[in-house]
Amino acid sequence: MPDLLFSTVVQQREWAANGVVTARELVEHSLARIAALDASLNAFAHVRADEARAEADALDAARAAGAPCGLLHGVPIAIKDENDVKGLPTAYGGAAFTTVARADSEVVRRLRSAGAIIIGKTRMPEFGIFPFTETQANGWTRNPWDVLRSPAGSSGGTAAAVASGMVAAGIGGDGGGSIRLPSSWCGLYGLKPQRGRVSAAPNRDLWRALGVIGPLTRTVADSALIFDAIAGTTDVDRFSGGEWNTTLVEAAAAPPRSLRIMVSTKNPGGGKRADAATLAALAATAELLRGLGHTVIDGDPTYPAVSIPFMVQVAGGVGDETARAEHPALLEARTRKLARLTSPALRYGAWAERALARTSERFLGSLFAGVDLVVTPTTPTPALAVGQLDGVGTLRALSRATAVSSYTSMWNALGNPAAALPSGFTDDGLPLSVQIVGPSDSEPLIVALSAQLEGASTWLARRPPLPE
Repeated sequence: MPDLLFSTVVQQREWAANGVVTARELVEHSLARIAALDASLNAFAHVRADEARAEADALDAARAAGAPCGLLHGVPIAIKDENDVKGLPTAYGGAAFTTVARADSEVVRRLRSAGAIIIGKTRMPEFGIFPFTETQANGWTRNPWDVLRSPAGSSGGTAAAVASGMVAAGIGGDGGGSIRLPSSWCGLYGLKPQRGRVSAAPNRDLWRALGVIGPLTRTVADSALIFDAIAGTTDVDRFSGGEWNTTLVEAAAAPPRSLRIMVSTKNPGGGKRADAATLAALAATAELLRGLGHTVIDGDPTYPAVSIPFMVQVAGGVGDETARAEHPALLEARTRKLARLTSPALRYGAWAERALARTSERFLGSLFAGVDLVVTPTTPTPALAVGQLDGVGTLRALSRATAVSSYTSMWNALGNPAAALPSGFTDDGLPLSVQIVGPSDSEPLIVALSAQLEGASTWLARRPPLPE
């Protein structure tokens, strides 16, 4: 049997489809890793041990009978706790929801249709409001690279599960950086896709026009494969992305043409530039890009002011989810206060969407008129300590959240794709990351460049200091 520890989605699917390992063996490996590590990392809200075993056995039997294997045949995958998984509550990270889902969300349905096995649901901050996976109901989720550090959020449970090798991939969501921030702090690859690329059904949207769904993985090829399995929308969805002229698997396998790439240190949110280690990793990435034959332009865009319409959209998302709470008294005090503070903004939701749509068309058209992609830091710093929300009120928590997401939230407001790609490590072993930003519908180009940079780097050989 091949070594399953830190094996990739691509490897696991190939092994299971070709009979090198069984789906049951992949599930047992994942469950054993969860049993060994989750007590210290707190990545999972629910583990579907018996169900996953039964589903693996069914896949193995179907393969033995000659049934075709899907794109993700036999691969255990974790799901962020804002997506419906039949038989489990969709708790949005907190304690205010207890009724189990009667059906899978569309993204979970597509994963299952491709042969994936849902191993469980992962921790998140309540409603994904803050980029720290910490709640009063469920405690801290910890970073596998340093358990005294946060994995960020809001897809922090997914990131901890993938970075620790509990699973090769997990599904997250991104309304202001919530795929890219935990990818940055946990040494993972995370692509925030184009708005309308992946279905939010049964919901019409995720945080109005801000939120999108996508995977967190250790490799670019793994993300590409999962996106090829889950991309597409339904009649329920408000948004729908443009067509690609290739699959993302094909894009990841072919080096891009020589590109014009702007490298920028400027903070789009108006905050401080990134710290010295992050900027040094960005500079090293720029040199690597030049060595790969790309034209690198140092520049700082004049970013539009989007904070007010962005916060109106956040208010709408928080308001929508708070209104659905089955047990409102069990919502966190910060959540209830934020909903009260932002409720007057709800009447301006239509204005905010129109304003952001106009800004997106104007700014993105100007920014990408002369360059193909933009590369920036993903986060201003490496992972911060756990306990960022302990004893902190709503306004101070919002201030901390704004600082952490200051390089990422701009692109949720504008709706275009952006990816977090590992760029090295600090001297004390914490992951660093760069963000690759593209125009509308540019996921194939972002994936192609990401795969090229990954292939020219050595960070994939590093593993977190955990028991093996």
